[in-house]
Amino acid sequence: MLDFSLVQKQRTDLYMTTELRHAISLLQLSTHELIAHIEEQALENPLLEVEMQTEKEATKNDEFQPDYEVRRARQSSGMESETNWLEQISEESTGLHPYLMEQARFLPLTSIQFERLCYFINHLTDDGYLSYPLDELCSELKISFEEAEEILSTLQQFEPYGVGARTLKECLLIQLQQLESRHLLVEQIVADHLDNLANKRWKEIAKSCSIDLLEVQQAYDFIQQLQPRPGLNFQSSLTRYVTPDVSVYLDKETNEVKVYVHMERIPRITVNQQYVKMMHNPNEDVTKYVRLKHEEVKWLLTSIEKRQSTLKRVTEVIVRHQADFIFKNASLRPLILKDVADELEIHESTVSRVTSNKYLQSPKGLLELKAFFSSAVSSNREDSANTSESIKQLLKQLIAKENKEKPLSDQKLVDYLQKEHQIEISRRAIAKYRDELRIPSSSKRRRYA
Repeated sequence: MLDFSLVQKQRTDLYMTTELRHAISLLQLSTHELIAHIEEQALENPLLEVEMQTEKEATKNDEFQPDYEVRRARQSSGMESETNWLEQISEESTGLHPYLMEQARFLPLTSIQFERLCYFINHLTDDGYLSYPLDELCSELKISFEEAEEILSTLQQFEPYGVGARTLKECLLIQLQQLESRHLLVEQIVADHLDNLANKRWKEIAKSCSIDLLEVQQAYDFIQQLQPRPGLNFQSSLTRYVTPDVSVYLDKETNEVKVYVHMERIPRITVNQQYVKMMHNPNEDVTKYVRLKHEEVKWLLTSIEKRQSTLKRVTEVIVRHQADFIFKNASLRPLILKDVADELEIHESTVSRVTSNKYLQSPKGLLELKAFFSSAVSSNREDSANTSESIKQLLKQLIAKENKEKPLSDQKLVDYLQKEHQIEISRRAIAKYRDELRIPSSSKRRRYA
């Protein structure tokens, strides 16, 4: 009896571990990924049957009907897009590769030359760079290196100038060499001092080229007008639309804030009853297989239910903390994953997983759940709720107004925030926020009159 009980306990622990692992893995999936996961499971499990809800059924099952206008938020700024979606439907003919092919057709080439040139075009990245070494292309086309260089030279005459380049330096030089008025000093700086230029080691450039710092700055400004990614304008600018996983709204009748988890897009899962009957099959292997697959279906259903309930509970806490931001024009309050985890008595990693790749439909538009979290920054003012986002906004404003000839150092930014806003922050944190805002250091922001 003792041995039997031990085996039973071990088996139960194994099943619980498998179920828990499945539930955890589903937590971090977006709705689209969850649907794909369910469909994948259906292919592997003959007992699992899925049925996608029709549009009519989904509308009927979706009890959430917001009384505010549903807006699509831009991924970064949250601003409503004013662009007509019809204008954003891309056509293949506007792509970089078809555009280059069209130019190739107007050249006096033999059919073999045209095919080889097209082969090179097809090996360009979306940014317009040649992604394969010439010797590899030579081997594949069975041509000499000189022939390959000739084809590449032809391609590099095409618009947009810079296509066919193998490095950033080559890309910029191609563009400079195509100008009606050549800028030899700029070409020299790109050819010999591009790394120094990027890191604003201007004194080294000035000394090497026997010019003053103002001339280096003028060359830098000119190079800034060139396109480091010549194919960029041909890339699709389609807005990436996402659908909400959860919605929040104010019930006008009860004046209560309510959270609704969208289930209408999740396929309806059922168990194939024909296979269930096989659990009583006299063949032990068949019975064992069917029972295992039946357990997998049950675990999947339980995991989905757990995912949805956890998502709702976590969202309710977030909404309660950030209600003024969602329903009014207030700023985000400081909120970290641990705050939510402690309140719900769950692990911090669970909060992280369930908010990953999830979007909330709110009166402010479609917002990523992760966006509601920010690290708090200590302040001596009781009425101040400083977050990393508010600090970043202050930094942007300060740096935008600084004297470009004497830009503010990180320490000066620290001193200003402490004195004017009573915000205690380290120089290291300032540097971190600058990096996140893609703002260079003061030495690299310096301009010369």
